[in-house]
Amino acid sequence: MRILPAALLALLAFQAQAGDHVVSQKGKAFGPKKLSVQAGDSVRFVNDDPFAHNVFSLSDTKSFDLGSYGQGLAKSVLMDKPGVVEVECAVHPDMRMVIEVRK
Repeated sequence: MRILPAALLALLAFQAQAGDHVVSQKGKAFGPKKLSVQAGDSVRFVNDDPFAHNVFSLSDTKSFDLGSYGQGLAKSVLMDKPGVVEVECAVHPDMRMVIEVRK
């Protein structure tokens, strides 16, 4: 019966170490344009523009599509594998950023 509490404590310790990074979408640009995170961290994309954005990545490291969402809303992505993630906005093709996911 001691194994379950120990496993729960280990899980909580891992979650406490994981970081939450914030990327702003303002003026049809990501801020910052480059971000370095650790595997297990999450990145929250906040729409600070008065119009919709659609954040996505087709990278081998992390492929995702957050769908369209409006001003004041945010969506998160867990960066679970080391590598480079190229992020774009489907609505504004010039909006690009790079996330380096470290071990």
